[in-house]
Amino acid sequence: MMIKQKVLDALNKQLNLELYSSYLYLSMAAHFESVNLSGFATWVRNQSAEEYQHAMKIFDFIHQVNGTVELAKIDTPKKSWSSPMELFQDIYDHEKSVTSSIYELVDISASQRDHAATTFLQWFVNEQVEEEATALNVLEKLKMLGDSKNSLFYLDKEMGKRK
Repeated sequence: MMIKQKVLDALNKQLNLELYSSYLYLSMAAHFESVNLSGFATWVRNQSAEEYQHAMKIFDFIHQVNGTVELAKIDTPKKSWSSPMELFQDIYDHEKSVTSSIYELVDISASQRDHAATTFLQWFVNEQVEEEATALNVLEKLKMLGDSKNSLFYLDKEMGKRK
C-alpha cells in the first residue's frame, strides 16, 4: 500500500504536533514540581507519556503504509504559569487545537480517498473527545475552588492518583 503524499504530509505534521504536546506537558510537569504541586505534576507527566504514545501510533502507521516519517523541529514550550487555572486553560485550549488538527487530517484523508488513514484516525477523533472533556473537567474544578488553598491541596492529592 502506498500512501498519497498529501496524507503523508498531514500525518507527519500531526506526528510532530503530538510530540510537541508531549513536550508541552513535560514542561507543565516541571512547572508544577517547581511550585510544590507534585500531584498536578504527576498528572501532566502522565499526560506527556500519553501524548508520546499518540505520536508513536502515527509513527507506526506511517511505516505500515510504506510512508516516510519526517521529524521536524519541536518548538520550545511555555515554561511557567501564574496559576494552575491558567495552566489548565492552556491545556484545554491546546487540546481544542489538537482536535481541529485531527479533524483537518480526517478531511484530507477522506478527500484523498485514503480509507485506511480515515479509519485509523477515528481512534484519534474519539480520543480527543476524552482529552477535551478531561481538561475541561479539571479547569471547571479549579474555577470552583477559587482562592481556596486547602481545596487546591486536596485536588493536588487527587490529581496525583492518576496512573
